[in-house]
Amino acid sequence: MNARSILTIFNFEMARFWRTPWESLAAPVVSTVLYFVVFGAAIGSRIQSVEEISYGAFIVPGLIILTVLQQSLANAANAIFMRKFVGTIYEILCAPVSFLEVVAGFVGAAALKSVIIAIVIYLTALFFVDLPLAHPVLALLLLVLTSFGFALWGFLIGIWAKDWQQLQFIPMMVITPLVFLGGAFYSTSMLPPFWAAVAKLNPVLYLVSGFRWTFFGLADVPLAASVLALAIFLALGFLAVWAIFRTGWRLRA
Repeated sequence: MNARSILTIFNFEMARFWRTPWESLAAPVVSTVLYFVVFGAAIGSRIQSVEEISYGAFIVPGLIILTVLQQSLANAANAIFMRKFVGTIYEILCAPVSFLEVVAGFVGAAALKSVIIAIVIYLTALFFVDLPLAHPVLALLLLVLTSFGFALWGFLIGIWAKDWQQLQFIPMMVITPLVFLGGAFYSTSMLPPFWAAVAKLNPVLYLVSGFRWTFFGLADVPLAASVLALAIFLALGFLAVWAIFRTGWRLRA
């Protein structure tokens, strides 16, 4: 594997991130803080705690995962789509680099951006609530793997999209509803039995639940199920990217 190729793509994408700190870093953090203030104030005044965890602290892991999912998808999708849009994708396809190196550069940069934003959100939340972190190493590992997983799928969206409308369709119409219905702001124990069973069909629930467990030791589904769901998600994304580069679908057309 050519490390120089990976670093070239990676550094280019990270430079773009640091050139626009307001749009890249401050904007998602401010949006998340607004979510936190609005939900914490409006709902937290009525729901004091969830399973002995203050509601304000309870929603922080969900807000972090929500932001990570959105940012990982958006960063990876925009990065590869722009290359297609302006035609510079052909320079990458003609270069002596493997698909692993291309994916590692783009997806690695998108994942790192999301992790940086998540850490800033976590540090910001400490000013508002008392937020324990029972398993910090596992929390960071799940955060990184989740970022990589959704960056992979964002990369796929960027390849699949033919125009700017398609680029925004899946994040807006599929991912965002799944996140809001995936336990980011509530526990499935608060739902009637039928809807709790329906919620467990949502793959995002497993990501939010596993990440919340690393904070409070509290989860809607077993931690092993969350890890398994994340592993399947990563494997499917990697296989899909490999198939696209092998066939050239929407890359060489």
